[in-house]
Formats: sequence, structure tokens, C-alpha cells
Amino acid sequence: MAEETDEQQAPQSTFSTYMAEGEQLYHKAEYKKASDSFTAALQLQPEEKNCLVARSKCFLKLGEPECALKDAETSLQIENDFFKGLYQKAEALYAMGDFEFALVHYHRGYKLRPEFQGFRLGIQKAQEAIENSVGTPASVKLENKTNLQFISRQEESKKAKQKAQVKVQKKDSKQQKKVDPERSQKTVRQLLGELYSDKEYLESLLRDEALVKGNTRGGVKLHDLIINGILYLDTRSEFWRQQKPIYARQRDRKIMQQKWKRDKNKSADPSQYIVKSLEEIDQLLSSGKAEESYKKAQLVLKKVERWTSVDIHNREELTGSLHSCIGNAQMDMGQIEAALQSHKKDLAIAEKYKLLEAKSRALDNIGRVYARIGKFNEAIKVWEEKIPLANSSLEKTWLYHEIGRCYLELEQTAEAKEYGEKSQQEADAAEDIEWQLNACVLLAQAEVKLKHYQSAISSFENALERARLLHNKDAEQAILVALEDAKQGMEEQQESEQNNDENDNLRADGNTARDEEEEDVHVQRTEEDEG
Repeated sequence: MAEETDEQQAPQSTFSTYMAEGEQLYHKAEYKKASDSFTAALQLQPEEKNCLVARSKCFLKLGEPECALKDAETSLQIENDFFKGLYQKAEALYAMGDFEFALVHYHRGYKLRPEFQGFRLGIQKAQEAIENSVGTPASVKLENKTNLQFISRQEESKKAKQKAQVKVQKKDSKQQKKVDPERSQKTVRQLLGELYSDKEYLESLLRDEALVKGNTRGGVKLHDLIINGILYLDTRSEFWRQQKPIYARQRDRKIMQQKWKRDKNKSADPSQYIVKSLEEIDQLLSSGKAEESYKKAQLVLKKVERWTSVDIHNREELTGSLHSCIGNAQMDMGQIEAALQSHKKDLAIAEKYKLLEAKSRALDNIGRVYARIGKFNEAIKVWEEKIPLANSSLEKTWLYHEIGRCYLELEQTAEAKEYGEKSQQEADAAEDIEWQLNACVLLAQAEVKLKHYQSAISSFENALERARLLHNKDAEQAILVALEDAKQGMEEQQESEQNNDENDNLRADGNTARDEEEEDVHVQRTEEDEG
């Protein structure tokens, strides 16, 4: 019976099928069923990071942020800089109310993928949540010994926890560093605001030896809970200290107040204004309003160019992003040469300030412009420069696909086939069905041109299977037509080869008969000469 149970619980389909099924259920808002499909897929491939993130998203929708956080952290253990996992971890922390840690991870993700809108929006909403919490500290203030729900359950690492323990122990034993304690405490008090009283309260609890030896009803040591609370507040003050010293923030605040007095939009905050503007630019472009998107990007760019690094720390990076937005809008407006120049400005800024992600984005866009106007050699050159900057299998699969497509247009079929194979390998590694479909089609088309019909048929059949998994009827019909053409090509090739063989045989028979006839003539002449 145990064996039968195990067989019933084991997955009965393929990983790709479960993934596709889960994605469809997620889009239908059937999150529980979707999470079950992703769970079945993870039984087949437990370390598939994209699947872990997909299930994490389901858990968030189901109101289970702890489970969502666990899956996100597991994906980051597999790949430390996996931006989807980083974003999902930030989202889970935000849902759990750990706004500061969420903000840290949104910032970290933004440095990795500045073009990803989710990180920009995450930074904005986390900052607003922090401001709301800090602005009304009474709503989160610890009022008595049992009210410990405010303490964060998440630590960045065990090392950080150990550092906090050492820090508290040193404070209790008066083994402090040679700094001005009053000045240090004043700085912390300014950073934490009214939450500083909570920190003092927790430190007083730590000195109660009878209390710290006790446990909660759940079996957790009170000593550990208190230490975690102090760590949380220390991390909070250190985070804001690292963002910008207090004196600098006060100075910048005065500068900003003076600046916005001269500006019509006096109440606007630069970071919030930028995030909102970039969102509007993206939305306008995606909704087909390229001209409005272009005008909005130009307006924001003029404002940013008037700002200094005091106004906003990533001014150069933002300037490059706006040139990129302008170039994309110009592309949609048909202003190809202008778009090329805008993307080249983005590239120049990225190279000058060593912004690798921005450089990768600029090279991508420049390649697209060249491909759009039929300069395939230039597109290949630019995209091949981008290859070392590609960080993931998913990014590599579309990059190889685009290069292979250019080679196919140039009738350099062997190179097109080579890049089609590379694209297929990376698509398989990424477990992305849509890009597996694209890679299979490219590879099949190259094989048809090379007249490798048997291989082309196999590639088209693989593409057809993936089109059906995606329920892409248009792709399915196009592939069926191409598949029939490939089969017809193979039949004609076989027929041609058969005819050639028959002709070769006829020529061979004719040569043999002629040789025999010549031999008979030779023998006859020899006999006549002898006679």
C-alpha cells in the first residue's frame, strides 16, 4: 500500500507541463491550484529558481508571506544575484511589515536591474510606508513587556545577530570604543526619533537577569527576542546613517526647500517625482502614445539636467535611463536615426561612469535599431559586445536568438544554426517554454536552408509541442505549414537523390556496355591481323 501511495503522490507529467499549467492558473487568479502545480514541478526540479519565485508569488496572493519569503530566499541561495528572487523577497518582507529590510532589497535589486520598474515602485512604496510609520510612532511603540510583536522576525544573517550581541555586551560592561558617548547617543536618537525610547526600554529589559532567562509560550528565549529587537533598531539607525549623514540631510533639505521655492512644483520630492514620471513614460509608450511618452521624457530630462548630485545621488544613471526612454519613443514614432543617437548617448554615459547594466541596456537598444533598418552586420557586432554582460540564461537565450536571426537574414546559415543551438541550450536551462519555441523555430529555419531536412523536421516538431503547451494557435498553424514544407523538401531531396542514383547506375551500365563492345572490337581486329 505504501508503494501505491508514493506512486499516487509522484508527479505524473513533465516539469514544463506543470510550469505552463501553473502560469495559466495564476493568470486566472486560481492561486491555490497554481501553487500546487508549481509544487509538483519542484518535486521534479527542486532547485529551479524561476519556479520557486512563481510559487512565492502565489503564496503572497494567498496571504502567506512567510512561505513566500522562504521560496524567495531559496531561489537566492541558488543564484545570489537572481533579480526575480530579490524582488520577490522584498515583496514578501513588505507584506510582512518589514519595510526597512524590504527597502534594502528594493535598492539592491535596483542596482542590479535599474530598468525593472518593480524595483523603482518598491522603493517608493517602502519609503512611504517607513515615513508613515516613523511619522506616527505611537502606533508602533512598545508599551509593556508583552507587546513584542513590533520586533522583526527577519535578520539579514547570523553574523549580524552575533555582532549585535557583542555590541550589547560591550555596552553593558562599559567596554565602549573611544568616542564621545553623548554625541553618539544623540546621533542615534536623531536617527530613530521617538523609537529611541523603545531601544532604551529593550536595553533595560536586557539588564533584568530573571526576565532574560525565561521563555515565551512558544518556547522562544526572551533573551533572543530582546536581542533581535535591539538588532532591528540598530540596523534601522545604521541604514539611515549610511544613506546620508544627518548633517548632510539637513543641508540638503535646506537646499531642496530653496530650489522648490523657485519651482512651480513646490511640494514635489525628487525621488518620488522621478519614480512617478518614469512610470508615466512607460505607461504612455506601452499604450501606444509614443509622442506623449517622448514629450514627458524630454520634460523630465530637462529638469534632471538642472539638478546636481546633491539633489539626487544617481543623476547620471537617471539621465541615461531617460535617453533610453526617449530613444524607445522615437523608435515607435519612426524617427530611427534620432533613436539611434539617443541610445548612443545612453551608452556614452554608461561607459563613462562604468554602469554595466545601463551599458547592457544601451547595447541591446542600439542593436535593435540596426536590425530594424536592415544593418544586420552592425547589429551582430553590437549584440556580440553585449554577450559578456548577459547575466542569466533567459537574457542569453533571446540575445543568441536575435544574433542568429540576423545571420539568417544575411544568408550566413551555418552561423545562424550555431546561434540557434546556443539559444536553445540557454532556453532549456532557463526552463522558458516561449523562448524554447522561438529557438526551435530559428534552428529549424536554418536547417531547412542548409537542406538538413530530417533535423529541421525534428526541430519543428519540438517547436509545435511547445506552441501547444502555450496554447498559441497562430504559432501552431504557422509551424504546421513549415513542417509540411520541410517534409516535402525532404521527399524531393530523397527523390532527387534516387534519380541521381538511377542516372549514375545507367551511366555505369552504359560505360560497361561500351567497354565490352570496345573489347569485342579489339579482339576481332586482333584475330583479323593474325589471320
